[in-house]
Amino acid sequence: MPIQFSADEILEIAERIERNGVAFYAAGCEAVSDPESAALLRRLSAWETAHVKLFKTMRSELTAEEKMPTVFDPEDQMGIYLQSMADRTVFTENMKPSEMFGAEPDVKHVLQLALEREKDAVVFYTGIQDLVPARLGLANIGAIVKEEVSHVAMLEKQIRDLGD
Repeated sequence: MPIQFSADEILEIAERIERNGVAFYAAGCEAVSDPESAALLRRLSAWETAHVKLFKTMRSELTAEEKMPTVFDPEDQMGIYLQSMADRTVFTENMKPSEMFGAEPDVKHVLQLALEREKDAVVFYTGIQDLVPARLGLANIGAIVKEEVSHVAMLEKQIRDLGD
């Protein structure tokens, strides 16, 4: 039997990835010296916070079947696995700005790193769609992919607006 995930499990991953995104932009804000750049990164952090709330709302609106775990897991090994996936995919937990952004990063560099991570999110969620059957909330995963694609487009625009 192939591994399957419920929309609830995927939305749990999405929430965690978005929380890691909040931390990424907050770290970027602290790493840049330009106040205007820091303000942009603060707005992006707030944007990710709004996405955490969106995914929480989506989870709260799932049906009982969509919330059902797909495997018997009394020791919450699936939960630990899902947290690990979220923390090692896209935006990662325990980020150190000096290691991630370099000694004196500019906002364009931070946004390019963010763009790479958002593209990774699109790939991650697109790939995981095959593991969520329709009866367990596949449509919700499509909504996450659409949201992540909008992140990519917005970051591309921000980078273009900064110019060379």
